[in-house]
Amino acid sequence: MWEGDDSLAWTTLARAPGLDATVLARALEILGQPSALIGAAPAEYERAGIAGPARAFLAGAAAIAGLAERRWLDSPHHYVVPFNDAHYPLLLRSLPHCPLVLYVCGRLDALSDPQLAIVGSRNPTRQGRDTAFDFAQYLAQRGLGITSGLAEGIDTWAHRGALEGQGITLGVLGTGIDQTYPPGNAHLHREIRLQGALISEFPLGTPPRRSNFPQRNRLIAALSLGTLVVEAARRSGSLITARLANAYGRDVFAVPGSIHNPLSRGCHELIKSGATLVETADDILSELNFSAFFSSDFPASPAGSKQPPPTSGMDKDHKILLDALGFDPVDLDTLVVRTGFKPEAVSSMVLILELEGHVQAAPGGRYSRVAYRRAGGER
Repeated sequence: MWEGDDSLAWTTLARAPGLDATVLARALEILGQPSALIGAAPAEYERAGIAGPARAFLAGAAAIAGLAERRWLDSPHHYVVPFNDAHYPLLLRSLPHCPLVLYVCGRLDALSDPQLAIVGSRNPTRQGRDTAFDFAQYLAQRGLGITSGLAEGIDTWAHRGALEGQGITLGVLGTGIDQTYPPGNAHLHREIRLQGALISEFPLGTPPRRSNFPQRNRLIAALSLGTLVVEAARRSGSLITARLANAYGRDVFAVPGSIHNPLSRGCHELIKSGATLVETADDILSELNFSAFFSSDFPASPAGSKQPPPTSGMDKDHKILLDALGFDPVDLDTLVVRTGFKPEAVSSMVLILELEGHVQAAPGGRYSRVAYRRAGGER
């Protein structure tokens, strides 16, 4: 993971308009360290493929890290995790336009645990609160991290259930990570930092804006193997999370309720659309084989039949590296030996091949070629 000044550089790169992971990966392959992209000469930006608003921002005074960012990074258990870091969540990296960095406060290892999102109404019934708490407690005790958005209502009770079960819980924020929102959950923020992690893709100081929360929901859905909805009206942000989860190829679960309860209608709508109806937490465990999360075969992108991306036009060195990389996971040191390339070149090329869909990350900082399923279902 990047340390010191490079962590500050990453906070700047994350704020640059028009930068995405593909552009930035290629720029880093050319210029090396992220700090080299701050205040570079015009010729260097040209060589790295950085243009337009991003170039103007990175060359200007606004790119200089502020005192607040330096102080935040100096505090214990505060991390900036870039998209090319081994701690960056595998599932999130597969997201189109994944966040360039995650601001993390708490236990960094919590990012690598298999997770279930639990979301729902901000004004649940007592029964809804108890259901979210009980499901979260039971599932957390069995090894699933519980992920939610730290909103009032179902989110809060899901986090509390996971904490009570002595499990891992992740709170995904719709603000900068230095903000406490809603204010009433300040104590919960502190507990999660000790027993899990708070996560945000927003720069420090970002206030709660309405537009932030659908973007926050996108992260909740992408980080998790599945999403459970407990009480939601038909026009609920929880349904946005569930639909995003479905679009990302994740499992969607919904708890049914009384036909007379308006907060059951969103769940019933999801069930009609194909979500799995659940009555007990074991219903989720029977559907969600999360032990596969630890397997090298776990897909980094939505399941389904895909054709491999073309290799025509690929750079010669990238082809050599891809040929040296088999379908069994290996670490970067092994690839250095197999190819004879320098370690920094191998690291950059593997990242680009991963973003292009040729390579997938595996636990332990290893990588393998992507095995694409043929139309008939055989590999």
